[in-house]
Order: sequence, then C-alpha cells, then structure tokens
Amino acid sequence: MNTFEAITLVPGRARAPGIALPPLSFWGGYDAESGVIVDATHAGNGRSLASRILVMPRARGSSSSSSVLAEALRNGTGPAGIVLTERDLILSIGAIVANELYATNVPVVMVDEAAFAHIAAAVDAHIAIDAAQAASVRIIAP
Repeated sequence: MNTFEAITLVPGRARAPGIALPPLSFWGGYDAESGVIVDATHAGNGRSLASRILVMPRARGSSSSSSVLAEALRNGTGPAGIVLTERDLILSIGAIVANELYATNVPVVMVDEAAFAHIAAAVDAHIAIDAAQAASVRIIAP
C-alpha cells in the first residue's frame, strides 16, 4: 500500500476502484444519466465513471462541465472521487454544488506528477482519498 500527500480542493472521503484517463470534458463528453463517457474521440469512450475514483491530470473543456458533474452526482452516475495534477475550479464547483444541493460526498484532490504516475499506474487497485485539511491518497492492492 502506497500513500501520497495531496492538496484538498473539495473535502471528503472515498474508496473505490480507480480509473485513469486522459483529460475529459464532462460537457458533451459525459452522459450524466447513464454515467458513460460519450465523447467518441476520447480514449475512455463507452466506459463508466460511476462509483470509481477518476484519475486524470486535468479536465478539458467547458465551464458547463460543473453542471454536468453535479447532475451525474445527483443521479448516482458520477465518480466517487477525483484525483488531478492541476487545480480545477470547474470540477471543484461541480462537486461542491452536488454536496450542498444533493448531500453527496465527492472529494477532489491534487497530487504532484510523481504521485500521479503511481496512482494512474495502479490498474485494478482500489484508491482511498481522505481529504480533510491535510489530504492523502492511498493505493490499496486489488
């Protein structure tokens, strides 16, 4: 089990299987009802993020992604947590809004490049995020 320091963007706790993907735009790229990536050009096309820890370097695209993420979280089709290498206010706002309006608990954290490489490479592992004032991300062997 490896533990990495993280910066909390949205507090919370989550433990779920990870899914590492290239940058995704939720606006037009993700179906909030089905929980499936619908961007035909994305490497994750057809895959679900529901109840997974989304591991991607950064988001891509529109400011409307926050509303799509919040809707997916309301529907129970969104990720359980998000690990990034760059601050992302749009995804953070989506998680915060879903928390306030729908009582979800979806942490969003930022890690450095070295930690990200380890986390993204942990295929089939569960990932645990504990994001309070001091955050950590753990890789738990499958």
